[in-house]
Amino acid sequence: MKAAHFALALALVGLAFAQPTVAQSETYPSRNITIVVPFAAGGPTDTLARVVGDRLRSELGQPVIIENVTGAGSTLGTTRAIQAKPDGYTLYVGNWSSAVGANVLYPVSWHIVNDLAPVVRLSTSVLMFIARKDFPANDVKSFIAYLKANPGKATKASVGAGSGAHVCGLYFGEKTGTSFTWVPYRGGAPAMQDLIAGHVDLFCGEASQALGAVRAGQVKGLVVMSDDRWAPLPDVAAMKEIGLDTAIPFWHGLWAPKGTPKEVVDKLNAAVVKSFADPALQKRIADLGQVIPPREGLTPEALRAWHTAEIDKWWPFIRSQNIKVNP
Repeated sequence: MKAAHFALALALVGLAFAQPTVAQSETYPSRNITIVVPFAAGGPTDTLARVVGDRLRSELGQPVIIENVTGAGSTLGTTRAIQAKPDGYTLYVGNWSSAVGANVLYPVSWHIVNDLAPVVRLSTSVLMFIARKDFPANDVKSFIAYLKANPGKATKASVGAGSGAHVCGLYFGEKTGTSFTWVPYRGGAPAMQDLIAGHVDLFCGEASQALGAVRAGQVKGLVVMSDDRWAPLPDVAAMKEIGLDTAIPFWHGLWAPKGTPKEVVDKLNAAVVKSFADPALQKRIADLGQVIPPREGLTPEALRAWHTAEIDKWWPFIRSQNIKVNP
C-alpha cells in the first residue's frame, strides 16, 4: 500500500511540473510582443515591420511593439534580438543589409544564421540607383558615361558599411569600372532627404523607399540592380539590359532568438502565412514595391536555406573589398 501511495505521489508531482509547460504553450502569446528593427523609423524595413506587426496583432490577439535599435551598421539591433529571452516575445525583422552585409564586417560575438531561429521570409524588392533631379544623366547609359568621364566626382550616399546601399555601389563600380565619393548617413530616410534637397548626387537604396519621390519628380530613377525591370517603375531600365549581371535581391525576414520553442515558431509562421493569403495585405505590400515569396518559400526551413545561400554568395565579395569600419 505504501508503495502504491508513493507512486501516486510521484505521479502527482510530475503532473504538477508538466502542467505549466503545457499551459504556457497553449496560451502563447499572453502579453505584448516586441519586434526589434535594426534601422531607423521611417525606412522600408521599419514600414514593413509595422505592416506585418499590425497583422500579427490581429492574428495573435496581443499588442505588437516596434523597437528601433540603430547603430554599428545594424549589428546593435541584431545583438539586442539575439540576446533576448527565447520565449517568442522578442522577434527580429531584418533585411539584406543586417542579415548578410553588415555582420561580416563588424566585430560581433554571434553568427547571424546559427544564433537566430528563422520564422519566415517576408518580402523581396530591388535596389535602385537614384539621382538628384538635376543630375546630368537621365538613364543608365548616360549615367555610366558621366561617371567614367568624371571619376570620383559624383557624391553617393551610403548608410553603413556592408549595407545594401554600400555594396550596391561597390558592385556597380566593379562591374562598370566607375567610382564615387562616398557620403555616410545613419539611415535611408536622411539620405533620401538630402538627395531630394540636392545636397548629394546619388543613392542606391531599396526601391520602394524612392518610389514616391521618383513619381513626384523629386529625384531621378536611373537603373535597378536586377535582371528585370521593377513593376512600379517600368520606365527605369534594369542592369541586365545593358549586359551586366549586378542583381542584388533586397529581401526581408522575420526571426526569433535561437532556442525559441518550435511550437512558438510554428505559431508565428502560421500567423504570417495566413496574413499573406489576404488580398488586402498582398496589395499593401505590393504598394510598398515588394513581393511576397511563393507559398513554398514561406517556411522556416526555406528562410534558413535562402539566408545561407545569400551569405555564401556575398560574403566573399564583401571581404574582397577590404572594407574598414569603426566598430
